[in-house]
Amino acid sequence: MSPATGERLPRHRVVVLALDGVYPFELGIPSRVFGSVAEHYEVLTCSVDGRPVRTNSDFSVTAEHGPEALRTADTVILPPFDMSLLSRELPAGVAEALASVPAGARIVSICTGAFVLAAAGLLDGRPATTHWALAPVFRGWFPRVALDPDVLFVDDGDVLTSAGAASGVDACLHLVRKDHGTAVANFVARVCVVPPWRDGGQAQYIEQPVPEATANDTSATRQWALEHLHEPLALSALADHAGMSLRTFARRFNEEVGTSPGRWLIQQRVARARHLLESTDLSVDDIAGQVGFATGTSLRQHLHAAIGVSPLAYRRTFRGGAAALP
Repeated sequence: MSPATGERLPRHRVVVLALDGVYPFELGIPSRVFGSVAEHYEVLTCSVDGRPVRTNSDFSVTAEHGPEALRTADTVILPPFDMSLLSRELPAGVAEALASVPAGARIVSICTGAFVLAAAGLLDGRPATTHWALAPVFRGWFPRVALDPDVLFVDDGDVLTSAGAASGVDACLHLVRKDHGTAVANFVARVCVVPPWRDGGQAQYIEQPVPEATANDTSATRQWALEHLHEPLALSALADHAGMSLRTFARRFNEEVGTSPGRWLIQQRVARARHLLESTDLSVDDIAGQVGFATGTSLRQHLHAAIGVSPLAYRRTFRGGAAALP
């Protein structure tokens, strides 16, 4: 509903473009995530020619729509397709299909879908990601793209790229959160029985030697830290809680989470601050104290670094013009 008029707003149309060799799991992610809040989103699936699409499994799928659906899209999503079909060139018909996407639409790729966006020139000069195992090939083919294979997804405004398989869920939940706030995204996550936000990045999934089992993992300490975010939480305090030396704790934490303890703490504090900005009328200074930032200025700096906006702008976006923050 429009806050100003009370009228029902048109639903955001998500169009999923299925290409030959599509992975069935990822093909269904947008419908599952966005379809969980059908009052906000309409999800259509199309092919480049209106004909059935073969998957990378032993069956084909018939999309209800042809490429004309792309002309009506608010968001276009390209699920991944079989690695054997990767190419520097666009698959037949894809260039024409992508050319019909409205200028203001968001474009999202999952896993190998980034190869299509790169081949179309849509990622030149932009940050992007794809499955970590394909990073060497991607870099060789598309050197103009600022590839970051360590993250689960990259949001560059009107173009969002995500890593392999389940990172498509992360990306779609991120878009729901961006469009409608944390509460709606958390509802969708509960319906889909997935975490609303995954810690770390792809680094935690890259094949590497298993750490020696000489001590416990850091999961209990991470949970303890989340319950004590309002405290300073120096690295030494985290290591003491885990019963490890500083060096061992930092190494194990990075192996398990894919990022450093300090960076992870900032991510959690920013996430908690975003929730409080959306759900309370607390001032910036009060929120900073509750999430462990020393001052409101520190919170402002970290929030801007994470999502590019101030606390006031964020609250206005997700609370429909709430009163200015002191």
